[in-house]
Amino acid sequence: MDKHSVYEKILSIAKRIARSKDGALFVITNPKKFEKTYDVLYPQLLTKHFLNEEGIEKVIEKLATLDGAVLIGENGEIVAYGAKIKRSKAIPGFGTKHAAAAGITDYIKDSTAILVSEEVNWIKVFQKGRIILEMDDEDAPRSLDEKIISFLSDGDTALLTAAGISTALLGPVAIAPLIVVGGTYLAIKTATGVIRKNWNEIIRRKKH
Repeated sequence: MDKHSVYEKILSIAKRIARSKDGALFVITNPKKFEKTYDVLYPQLLTKHFLNEEGIEKVIEKLATLDGAVLIGENGEIVAYGAKIKRSKAIPGFGTKHAAAAGITDYIKDSTAILVSEEVNWIKVFQKGRIILEMDDEDAPRSLDEKIISFLSDGDTALLTAAGISTALLGPVAIAPLIVVGGTYLAIKTATGVIRKNWNEIIRRKKH
């Protein structure tokens, strides 16, 4: 299973959880890098399973609402559920899930944490110890959804380019501004302000 498909499935699951007004935390990286980074809160009733198995998404959706994180290999392997992350990094004003997401992604540099906030039912994506993207539970147009997934999984800057942002001015994606994805808009929060684009405007410009 390729990494792009893994991100696509986890984001889809995260949106369904957000719509149900539950919270969850997923962490994605090379499965070998999870070693010694977590303890489990529940007995692990899993043999080796992968995200592309028929019916597994519903199982993961339920397991994700338990305390702790669901750990997913970038190859789609389900490593653990109910995982208590040992590495945490406090974020003022937020709780243990945010601290776990920031801490694990700061420790495992090429990992991604996808957090569903039960307080506001938004999805927050962490890389390198910080939030790089926030999104609501609405479905974006397919072409732009693909750009979001490519941005998260491969660091592809086409998403920023679609919003009219010059990536040359921003430097590496690691220090790119916060991206906010709504049902009808894309907003980029930079040091100098907010750049907001309507999906229809982006799609129309792409066609010309």
